[in-house]
Amino acid sequence: MPANLGSADLNTRYKNGKTLLGQTRYDLAMTELEPAAAPGNQFKQAPEAAYLYAVAASRAKKWAEAEQMLNLLRSEYAQWPGMPEALFLQGQVSFEQNDFDNALKVLAQLPADKLVQERENMKAMYLPRVKDKPTFQNLLKTHPQEIALGRAYADKLANGGWFTDADKPQLDQLITQFALDRSRYTPRPRALKKSLYNIGVLLPFQFDDPSWETRRKNQFVTDLYAGLRLAQDSLQREGHPVQLFAYDTGADTLQLKQVLALPELASMDLIIGPVYKSGSKILARYAQQKQIVCVNPLSQDGDLVLDNSWHYLFEPSTATQARQAAQFAYNRLGGARTAVVLYEDTRDEAAFGLAYKQAYEALGGRVVELRRVNSNAEESLITGFAGLDLKNVGHLVVASDAKKIGPYTLNTLKTQDARPPLLTYASWLDNNRIGLGQLDARDVYFVHPKYIDPTSFGVQRFRQMYLQRQNLPPSVFAFTGFELLYYFGSQLHLNGAAFQQQLTNAGPVSGAVFQGIGYPGGAHDNQYVPLTKLERLELEVLNPVGIR
Repeated sequence: MPANLGSADLNTRYKNGKTLLGQTRYDLAMTELEPAAAPGNQFKQAPEAAYLYAVAASRAKKWAEAEQMLNLLRSEYAQWPGMPEALFLQGQVSFEQNDFDNALKVLAQLPADKLVQERENMKAMYLPRVKDKPTFQNLLKTHPQEIALGRAYADKLANGGWFTDADKPQLDQLITQFALDRSRYTPRPRALKKSLYNIGVLLPFQFDDPSWETRRKNQFVTDLYAGLRLAQDSLQREGHPVQLFAYDTGADTLQLKQVLALPELASMDLIIGPVYKSGSKILARYAQQKQIVCVNPLSQDGDLVLDNSWHYLFEPSTATQARQAAQFAYNRLGGARTAVVLYEDTRDEAAFGLAYKQAYEALGGRVVELRRVNSNAEESLITGFAGLDLKNVGHLVVASDAKKIGPYTLNTLKTQDARPPLLTYASWLDNNRIGLGQLDARDVYFVHPKYIDPTSFGVQRFRQMYLQRQNLPPSVFAFTGFELLYYFGSQLHLNGAAFQQQLTNAGPVSGAVFQGIGYPGGAHDNQYVPLTKLERLELEVLNPVGIR
C-alpha cells in the first residue's frame, strides 16, 4: 500500500491514486484521486486525476461514478490534450449502461484521426447487445449514416432469429445503404418443423485415455451424457424424437477444432457443449457462422453469450444470480434497505458482488460496504469483517463457497449479537463445518440455482429411471443433462431449429426436474434462480416460478 493515504498534499494523493490503480485497488484509487480532480482545489494535474478516477471507476464497474467524473472533465478541463481518450472511455461507459444513443454521440465527437480502429471495434462489440427492433430503429433515425449500427441491425435481422417477412424491405435497404455482403446477410430459410431433429453433443469424453484417474475426473461428463440419453428416451415416448450424435472434444481445443471441421456437424439442428471456456468461445463462433443454436451445459459466465444470438447458457450466469437475489432481498426481506456485501477474491465472486450492488441500488437500496475477502488468509477475514455494524444493517450478503467463511461469518454474528438476514450460496448447506441447525436458527437465504426437490414427481421418476439404467443414483450433472435436452428438444419440436424469438417471448416455466427455466426478454442465460431457506431443517423454495 502507498504511504500517506488521505494526505492533505494533492500531489501525494495523485501519485497514490496512480499506484493504487496499477494495483487494481480501484475503490481506494478513487478515494485518493477525487480531491485532486476537484476544480476548486486548483491542482495542476487535476485533468489527469479526473481521467484516472474515471478509469478506476469503470474498471470497478461503477459506471455512474465514471460518467459523472467524465462529465466534469469535459466541462471543466475541455482543453486537456488527453480529451480523445476521455471521450473514448465515456463511449464505453455509456455502452455499458445501455445508453447506445449517447455512446454513439460521444464517439462521434472524437477527432477523425484519433482512435479510429479502436472505436469501430467498440461499436462492433457493444451494438449487438441491443435487444429489440424498436431500439435499433430509433437509433438508425438518429444516426442514419452509422455503418456499425446498420451492420449490427442487419446481422440481428438475418442471423439472430428476428426476421419476419415484414422486415425484408428494411433488411434490403440496410444491405444496399451500407454495401453489405448480401450472401452473409441473407436470413436462413425458416426451417420447417421436422419429425426428427439431429443434435450434436460435444463433450470431453477423453476416450483415448482409459486410466482410472481420468475416468474418475471425467465422471461428470459421463453423468451429463447419461442424463441426455434419458431425456432422449422421454422425448421419444412423447412423440418428439431426437437423435444424438456424440463427439469427443478431448481436453484441448485442437480436438474440438477437428470435430468442427467435420461436414456433418453443419447439418445439426442443435449443438450441446462443450464444458471448457476456451472451447466454448470457439464453438460459439462456429454456431453463429452456421446459424445453429448451441447450448453450454455448465458454464455460468454470462460474457460468453453477450454478443451471439445463437449461443445460450443452460445455467443462470453469476450476474443473473446476483440480480435475482438482489431483487428478492429488496422485495421480500423487509426492514432497512441497506446491505453489506462480502465476496470471495475470485473472478466469479467479484462479478456477483458488483452485480448485486448495482442491482440492489438500482431498485432503491443501498450497499453500505462492498468488500473483497480471501478466506485462505485469516488476516483477510479479520479485515473483511472489521468495523462492520451488523446489528444495524438491513441484510448481509456473503458470496463465497469457501469452507472457512461460513463458520467465521456465523461466529462474528454471534459475537456482535447481530441477527440480520443472511444471503449466501447454497454450498453452505454442504459445509461440514456448519450444522444445519445453525442455519435453520437464523434467517439464512440461499442462492440455489441447482435446487432439486426430492419430493417432486419428476425428480422421483427420473431417479427411478436412472437407477434402473445405471445402477447408481443420479448426480446433479445427470439431472442437468436430462433437463437441458428435455427443454431444448421440446423447443425444437414446438418451434423448429430457429426458436430464439419464441424463447424471448416466453417467461420461465417449471422444469421437468429443476425448479424452472426460461429466457425471456432476449436473455441468453437461464433467468430463473431459486431462493431457498431452511424451515424445520427442510428446504423451501421462496420464489417458485411465476412469483417474484
